[in-house]
Amino acid sequence: MSTDPSTILVPIDFNEQSIHALERSQVTAPFLGLDIVLLYVYEENGFTSSLISSSTIDIMIQEKLDQAAEEIIQKSRIDVTTCIRKGKVYAEILKAAEEFKSKFILMGTNNSSENIRMSKNTIGSNTLKVVRQSSIPVITINGKEVTRFVHNILLPLDLTKETRQKVTNAIDVAKAFGAGINVVSVLWSKNNKDLKEELLQQLNQVKWFIEEQNIRCESELLESSGGEKMLVPKLLEFVDLKGNIDLIMIMTQQENKLVEYFLGSAAQSIIRMSKVAVMTVTPDRIGYEQPIF
Repeated sequence: MSTDPSTILVPIDFNEQSIHALERSQVTAPFLGLDIVLLYVYEENGFTSSLISSSTIDIMIQEKLDQAAEEIIQKSRIDVTTCIRKGKVYAEILKAAEEFKSKFILMGTNNSSENIRMSKNTIGSNTLKVVRQSSIPVITINGKEVTRFVHNILLPLDLTKETRQKVTNAIDVAKAFGAGINVVSVLWSKNNKDLKEELLQQLNQVKWFIEEQNIRCESELLESSGGEKMLVPKLLEFVDLKGNIDLIMIMTQQENKLVEYFLGSAAQSIIRMSKVAVMTVTPDRIGYEQPIF
């Protein structure tokens, strides 16, 4: 039996964001030769289960999942598996991704229970935990984007060592989609000429390396006088101005030598504010420090 990733896992609770994620998966899965797994997770100690029996909830959910699956099969002609799990939402998502050999997890930035007390412009705790702990890339949708194919990837870079692995991951994704890459760095201290020179040198090296892989690449240094707090607004402004960016790729950061990974405030802001899909990748525990340029 093949151990290669064969599915896209789509956690769904039928709120606006998860429907957008489902629509995105129908565009993505056929091109990559992947099947779709629709996963619904609920916690039995929730408000609903105190009024309705667990078996009744399962029947109601299964009917909606079957209907969604049939629509996908008719439209995309790919295999769709449906699954209902009970337990901690993020934990069951991570288990299912491993069980179904998923290549990506594609999900909204918060779920319906969280929407009761949270705005659309917020990352739900379940999404945040999945992004932090997943061993595979997680693509998040905030419900604002227009469903579309990936033609251009935005790759924000800095001078950290994780940048090297970010470039190789972006190349892999770009090759899978036949997409181009836009490499950008943000300089928020215009008076720092040494830093500007270093960033420009890195951008040129990365652009050369990507183009050597026969991938379209553009590079640009974005300058701002507003300090570090302008990093995310500048990046998202660039996305709006370009108008052809379909996916932003970012990376979790490794905290010293611990196994735990975390998302910095900039990464969280990109996920919750971006109008296009965001792919978050966890750095490999071994080997990501090897230089490629």
